[in-house]
Amino acid sequence: MPNIVVAIDGYSSCGKSTTAKIVAARMGYAYIDTGAMYRAVSLYFFQNHVSLTNPKEISAALERIQISFNFNPRTGKNETCLNGLNVEEEIRKMYISNMVSEVSAIVEVRRAMVAQQQRMGRRRGVVMDGRDIGTKVFPDAEVKVFMTAETFIRAKRRQQELLEKGELINLDEIIQNIEKRDRIDTSRAESPLVQAPDAEVLDTSYMTIEEQVDWVIEVIDRRIAELHREGHFKKEKA
Repeated sequence: MPNIVVAIDGYSSCGKSTTAKIVAARMGYAYIDTGAMYRAVSLYFFQNHVSLTNPKEISAALERIQISFNFNPRTGKNETCLNGLNVEEEIRKMYISNMVSEVSAIVEVRRAMVAQQQRMGRRRGVVMDGRDIGTKVFPDAEVKVFMTAETFIRAKRRQQELLEKGELINLDEIIQNIEKRDRIDTSRAESPLVQAPDAEVLDTSYMTIEEQVDWVIEVIDRRIAELHREGHFKKEKA
């Protein structure tokens, strides 16, 4: 398997992270959850009362933030660590969802996380999902997928995820949260959520996770075959 970058962008609750994790496992690639990185920053800002309108405070806080991913052999999953502390469950809660798009729209935050993501993937051989992977973080990614789904279906999925973690949230509140996040993500000045011109669009509204994974793997296989025909991997094979 040649080392390429698979960039999966799209709206929240479309199945990006779950699909990306399984695709990475099938390919033997590293998986990087960029959304978790912004959630971890949001958690730090919340816990440390960082003003979202004070650039100096934000820059100082970012220097104190270290984000890493540790593999948990018990669950078989990568878990997000903030300054060495496992925060995987906390960053998935609704109060973080309510602030993460606002935090991720901050220029200083965006630039710091993009730089870190580029370092993580500089050797390629990664599957990375987020909002700006194919447009900003890795515009030269060999495979780009843009995921979308109907708002109501996304909200139902999100409600079920929260319910499984013990949070019972009204569906209308989740819909409002999703619509707010969409507005912020698509209209922010720094790295807005847009479909890359060369991205393949995947509408997951009526697809299972297995179908989503198979679809992405098919795109990857087709693209790798094209690159082989074009001679891009001759040096790797020699």
